[in-house]
Amino acid sequence: MSYKVCSRCVMDNLSDSSIRFDEYGNCNYCNDALIARDSMYFPNEEGKRRLDAMFSMLKEKGKGKKYDCMIGFSGGLDSSYVCYLAYKYGLRVLAIHIDDGLDAPVTTQNIHRVVNTFKFDLIVEKPNKEQFADLTRSFIYAGLPDIAIPQDNVLFACIYKYAKENGIEYLLSGENFTLECITQSGFDASDKVHIKDVHKKYGKLKLDGQLPLYSIFEKRFKYKMLHKIQTLKPLYLIDYNAEKALKELSEACGYEYYGNKHWESRFTKFLQVYYLPNKFNIDKRKSHYSSLVISGQMTRDEALQKLNEPLYDENEMQLELDFLLKEMEINKSDFERLMQEKPNKHENFKTSRLNKLAQFVMRLRKKVLGY
Repeated sequence: MSYKVCSRCVMDNLSDSSIRFDEYGNCNYCNDALIARDSMYFPNEEGKRRLDAMFSMLKEKGKGKKYDCMIGFSGGLDSSYVCYLAYKYGLRVLAIHIDDGLDAPVTTQNIHRVVNTFKFDLIVEKPNKEQFADLTRSFIYAGLPDIAIPQDNVLFACIYKYAKENGIEYLLSGENFTLECITQSGFDASDKVHIKDVHKKYGKLKLDGQLPLYSIFEKRFKYKMLHKIQTLKPLYLIDYNAEKALKELSEACGYEYYGNKHWESRFTKFLQVYYLPNKFNIDKRKSHYSSLVISGQMTRDEALQKLNEPLYDENEMQLELDFLLKEMEINKSDFERLMQEKPNKHENFKTSRLNKLAQFVMRLRKKVLGY
């Protein structure tokens, strides 16, 4: 297969063999993003009207309750800016942070800067360290690409648990169009059947219930239908610009940037700049920069130039590896062997029926709507 890069963004068939190009050399990712833009993204007066209505509704629904809404707070830019928006609109927020011991040092500082300045209540959940490490380690030993699935599942299991306990019906998400309109599809992190099958084959410890996990059934039926917990995405309703957001957060609470998208976690930084490129030949910068190109925050030439920069500093990454391998109790020689082994696929492990159905619906939706 000859190398090909999109004529509009910087997605290519090196990082994603499933990519498709049209007769103009444009890829399916940016074509889909441009189709979706008009129906999803409102960086204008219409967005302001919708945002005002959304937050007014939250205040009305929150009357008589302690909180208007909840935010799953990673300490990253997107969730931090959602906190800032909620603060400006006077919402009463319960923030939930999962401390897995792998936050970047500046992230811990940023979390306290945000909640202390904006006067939000904060719950910090610390999952069982040994079981969390064993579950994450099992995905690495399995040779799978989405090794952050356990991290994501534990996060949302806790978010929904605390939402139910506090009678909160609305979650504010940091998901957005401008920085995330182009993303490579990943495996559903709520598929507990899949998680348990991977752990059964590669885990060492017994999962005895101390580690909160949730399933697709719980997400779709227990929490969303029975408890009527809804997720709202306010960043689709503003002109969300990364540099502007950082400046505003810095002025509001002293927020400091951590270097790049998803680097608020040392684990996700390792995943994106070391694990995926070296084992799967996937460079996540391509989708991040492509999103910025499509949203007009970076030119294609600038993106191509930035892709020529090294993924990481060798000495710095060695320190990160030493830390992470120690935390996950992985022998360095074992890790080096695992990195050389043939990559595995999530499809080689069990998948819940609901996940299979969701994938079918997604394919059908794409065929009908075009994105």
